[in-house]
Amino acid sequence: MAGIRAVRVHAFGDAKSLSLDQVSAPSPASLAPDDVLVRVHAAGVNPLDVKMRSGAYQTMFPHTLPFIPGWDVSGVVEAVGTNARLWRPHDAVYGRPDFKRDGAYADYVAVKETELARKPESVSHVHAASVPLAALTAWQALFDLARLEAGQRVLVHAAAGGVGLYAVQLAKWKGAYVIGTASANNRSLLHALGVDEVIDYNAAPFETKIHDIDVVFNLVSGGAEIGTRSLSVLKQNGVLVSAVNDPAEEAAKQEKKGVMVRVKPNGAQLNEITKLVDAGMLKPFVSKVLPLEKATEAHEALDSRHTRGKIILRVAEPR
Repeated sequence: MAGIRAVRVHAFGDAKSLSLDQVSAPSPASLAPDDVLVRVHAAGVNPLDVKMRSGAYQTMFPHTLPFIPGWDVSGVVEAVGTNARLWRPHDAVYGRPDFKRDGAYADYVAVKETELARKPESVSHVHAASVPLAALTAWQALFDLARLEAGQRVLVHAAAGGVGLYAVQLAKWKGAYVIGTASANNRSLLHALGVDEVIDYNAAPFETKIHDIDVVFNLVSGGAEIGTRSLSVLKQNGVLVSAVNDPAEEAAKQEKKGVMVRVKPNGAQLNEITKLVDAGMLKPFVSKVLPLEKATEAHEALDSRHTRGKIILRVAEPR
């Protein structure tokens, strides 16, 4: 392979710190034994990418400049490492690569084989790239941490956001009674997905509308205050799961449970999610598709914090 395209962060900062570069192509010989080289067809753009770009997560996920962001990928296997056994060249896969490695805003990305799953056959690479990070975050929050069960009442904050749309669908699939906070213009969408109650966060404080909640999932950026207010609507044995801060200390003051979800790659869970997508039980939502060279525009849109669903970078044209 000759040189390839890659969007890189050369200095921590705003969206204009992203640069489209020509870099050396990874060779199959350079792969770690359990790595898979993926020809990227599409890459998801996530709030985490913004945090990485700004340098806010350098302590948690250190990167040496310049680095390639993008930890949602859908594509086709190009080559496999010497010990890789799960995938073969030409397999269509998707996944959430390790946050500490270079990401998928590039023509190729190296991913550990267990971080990948079979791409859903019922959707395009563009729609598949919207799934891994967001759906795994929702899965691990609701099922691994909150132990959500059928018949329980769950409140999802930012229910129309990238993670929220998967959380409400997974909770309904599990048989829960689902309440979501969102703006009024997202009410019809959420009801169409089966959400039982939609609370317009602009109309009234959510805690005046509901009570006796088993699980709260907080997805509001900078939402520590919302997490604190959420504790008042929880049952005494309820669980507050947050993707934005660690609520454990505040929850303990009220003798309730609070935990932060830190999403991990998990190919096995992603394979279960693939089955739900192909069965029509889980619908991906893409709000905007841009070419790789417009990564700056994608980040500026995400910075606005008014997107519904996911922004996707199309890296390879459909064939």
